[in-house]
Amino acid sequence: MAGSLTRRMALALVALSALAALGASSGIAAPRQPGVALRPLESHVHAHVNARRAQHHIAVLAAHVAPTGIAAPRKQAVALSPLETGLLANVNALRAQHHLAALRLSAPLSAAARAHTREMATQGYFEHESANGTPFSKRIQAFYPWGRWSTWSAGENLLWASPDIDAQDALQTWLDSPPHRANLLNPSWREIGIAAVHATAAPGEYHGQDVTIMTTDFGVRR
Repeated sequence: MAGSLTRRMALALVALSALAALGASSGIAAPRQPGVALRPLESHVHAHVNARRAQHHIAVLAAHVAPTGIAAPRKQAVALSPLETGLLANVNALRAQHHLAALRLSAPLSAAARAHTREMATQGYFEHESANGTPFSKRIQAFYPWGRWSTWSAGENLLWASPDIDAQDALQTWLDSPPHRANLLNPSWREIGIAAVHATAAPGEYHGQDVTIMTTDFGVRR
């Protein structure tokens, strides 16, 4: 890509309980077009992104809900790309610097993050809600249910950059935004799911650019 591209941020905050729902978010307004080529992010992804040439778009969300009787999922192994592995290491290193517990990699949260990231890439939108309007809390619960736990909370940070971004720059972009920083350093979180997808000629919100889209889903159940 040539020339200088602007940096923008999109924020969404949601808190839910059995009795009330409070939130602020932007609507899904981008076209939803299929046919985007996706590829896994491998070790040859550019080591650094020049901030003057990269677009970083980020969003943050958290949800807290009351428990139900959904059965708990079994533990599963999670396969991460080098970019995802680097982001996990950086997040936990950051939390260690602040004397916070390291986050366990969660297969259910990673599945939720990957499904949402791929949907955003192929359908050309950038929101916490699903393309069909399903809110974040319900979308996450499909992968990360309340089960036998008495409390359940989940949060999410989103980011997209064109054309690529590395783990350190992604973390720094979130740290530069107070709501995203708060999500990363929330002492309540115990688990994390991570997904990063590269899409070529991505539609809608991405205007046909090659983009890297990243999702981190945070959770605690106890």
